[in-house]
Amino acid sequence: MAGYTDHWQGVYTRKAPDQVSWYRAHLDQSLAAIDALRLPPLAGIIDVGGGAATLVDDLVARGFTNVTVLDIAEASLNTAKQRLGARAALVHWLAQDITRAELPAQAYDFWHDRAVFHFLTDPQDRARYVAAVRRSVRPGGHVLVATFGPEGPQQCSGLDVCRYDADRLHDQFGPDFERIDALTEVHATPWGSQQQFVYCLCRVSA
Repeated sequence: MAGYTDHWQGVYTRKAPDQVSWYRAHLDQSLAAIDALRLPPLAGIIDVGGGAATLVDDLVARGFTNVTVLDIAEASLNTAKQRLGARAALVHWLAQDITRAELPAQAYDFWHDRAVFHFLTDPQDRARYVAAVRRSVRPGGHVLVATFGPEGPQQCSGLDVCRYDADRLHDQFGPDFERIDALTEVHATPWGSQQQFVYCLCRVSA
């Protein structure tokens, strides 16, 4: 991910949040997974690549008080802060590259990533990402990662991506992550095209 900061800053400077292909008014699949886990209000939740996405709005509306949003593009975080207004003070905001971020150890009960991991085309970046998850998610915590599926796009925002089915995505994380659920979603972009996403939900081993 090194050198991508300027790229993503440019994307979020040029485009409104609802003009990017991955935009959804509500991340229904992610919210369903979080609701099913019945996490307490103080649960540590991190949205990796959350940027301008609306998951944070829905988490705050549900009463969660320990939410972190991390994104490589500060412009995307600023968009979310402006949208939330005074409620932005309830959220921890991190403008960092997840493959270089130094997150606190065992700080999170739920790790969420919709559409970051598939941009990690370098195996070393993927290894750093998985190491960050293992270090910062508590034993027994959950990890939900969504990427383009086998029939999804091969590029996004001018960058190459890796596509995964559920087995291959889980294999990237290894035996320390117990697979709990997986599903496939056909996402409609704001301009009406379709993109296949694969979601994989895991529990971190003790």
